[in-house]
Amino acid sequence: MPNLSVRRQCQLLQLSRSGVYRPQSEVAANDLALMRGIDELHLELPFYGSRRMTFELNDAGHAVNRKHVQRLMRMMGIVALVPRPGTSHRRPGTRSTPICCVAWRSPSPTMCGRATNTPKTLLAGGQL
Repeated sequence: MPNLSVRRQCQLLQLSRSGVYRPQSEVAANDLALMRGIDELHLELPFYGSRRMTFELNDAGHAVNRKHVQRLMRMMGIVALVPRPGTSHRRPGTRSTPICCVAWRSPSPTMCGRATNTPKTLLAGGQL
């Protein structure tokens, strides 16, 4: 079979060129050693993120920066066990009552709305 360009191969197979990827390169030996260290630290201290993990690896004798540790942690699928943003939101499908309706209840049916919009005589209990 003659050498066909990737473009022509994709045309023949009716694939888009953006869907064709080159094979991933092999992981270097020093990266494997770092990944083993990251994995051991994560098992021992699962709440450490990339910053603290970098300090621990440098103390253990590995010369590594935070970006490299982040990339390796991302490759391994390791994330720190910390509270994530959005944990205080309510579940979907639950109803909520606005705080203004819960905190201030009108003593009479004629008074409705916010307390700042009512005449002062009504708030004081007087007549108009």
